Amino acid sequence: MIRSLFAAAALSLTAAPLFAETLKFAVTDIEGLEALQQEFGAFEEKLEDLSGHEVDLFPVSSRTAAVEALNQGKIDLVLTGPAEYVVINELTDAQIVTAWQRPNYYAQIVTLSDSPIKSVQDLKGKIVTFGSVGSTSQHLGPAQVLADFGLAYNADYQPQIISRNVAIEALIRGDVQAVGMNEGHLARIRKAFPDTSFTVIARGRDLPNDILVARSSLDDDTVAAIKSAFVDHSAELMGAILAGEDNQKYNGGFFLTKVEDSEYDYVRSMYKTIGVDTNAFVGN
Repeated sequence: MIRSLFAAAALSLTAAPLFAETLKFAVTDIEGLEALQQEFGAFEEKLEDLSGHEVDLFPVSSRTAAVEALNQGKIDLVLTGPAEYVVINELTDAQIVTAWQRPNYYAQIVTLSDSPIKSVQDLKGKIVTFGSVGSTSQHLGPAQVLADFGLAYNADYQPQIISRNVAIEALIRGDVQAVGMNEGHLARIRKAFPDTSFTVIARGRDLPNDILVARSSLDDDTVAAIKSAFVDHSAELMGAILAGEDNQKYNGGFFLTKVEDSEYDYVRSMYKTIGVDTNAFVGN
């Protein structure tokens, strides 16, 4: 009888769950579970193995939805861009877990090489287009680049929000005089328009990193376990992340766990540049 009880206890132990608390993981710029699984399915499995916590991908329909889900405790971890982070931090008191570095991540102002626009000052009174509204590298960052060179938003030039490919076609026709974008966008544009020569007349400093945050009430031990996974197994986690096509933007980057909120003050200055407060997402 005693032997049978020990055997039953041993069977019960072996059948126990291998993971601790289940963590819900969201990404602010990916809509839909299918797209989220394509980009982060391999990462989900790897983080489970390395952290000891089951991880479930949780799609959010918008940045605002991510804030609401954090405040309601429906999600535990959110990967977001620097422009979104400063708003999420203000509205949720989320904890910083890790920064995800994107190499060559900076904003720039692009013109045609044969246009009369040879410097930022030549853009006074001209039309400059920006991409996705509220984007760090397509809108806020390029606007800050121009501000750093002395051009005031919506005063010294005319800002317009136009999708990137449409904006490039308008640039070639001469309807607009410059386009704000990041380095990766310019590389793709040069491939898409091989017969056109483009020139960068201004570029900004490297932008702050994307950032993984945890809901403010997530316990310290769990946050420490997630951080340890990124510190001790960075190469494995990065390899899993790079299984996603869109995640190639992180190729060559690093995970950073020593991150200060003040590193995102440059992004806060971008909001001031376009005349928007950081208590709401741009475009909402």
